[in-house]
Amino acid sequence: MGRIAAPYAVRGWVKIQTFTEHLDNLLDYPVWYLGKAGKWRTYEVIEAKVHSNHLVAQLAGVDDRNASEALQGMEIAVAREELPPAEEGAYYWDDLVGLTVVNLAGETLGAVAEMLETGAHDIMKVTGTQERLIPFTDPIVREVDTEARHIVVDWGADW
Repeated sequence: MGRIAAPYAVRGWVKIQTFTEHLDNLLDYPVWYLGKAGKWRTYEVIEAKVHSNHLVAQLAGVDDRNASEALQGMEIAVAREELPPAEEGAYYWDDLVGLTVVNLAGETLGAVAEMLETGAHDIMKVTGTQERLIPFTDPIVREVDTEARHIVVDWGADW
């Protein structure tokens, strides 16, 4: 849902880059999971607020700048069961990663390795015989079936 971008001030606060639709969405969760490479640790959020175009937060046990520097680059997640259900036609990125991407001709282009946010629209990073960056927008994405584990796109195999 975000990442620790940098230390903020000298008392252990951290600056947060959010990956959520609304900047303040992370404020709804009192406990964050911080980690890299699948190794997560829970942190209680003592205080957090919007500051300019970022969030800043103070986490339990992070009391000085050195401790906040050690967290720089860590990803932020929350427990899946705490998230509300996705709205109709909307998807959590986590639900898309790993889905097979197939074009209208029935050719498998690969699987979604990662989702990227560019500001204009989301991008699927699809890995297979080659890496492709495919916009996750209409009219390119024709069907998403999370139960069948595939996404149908209007995208050429040679693009």
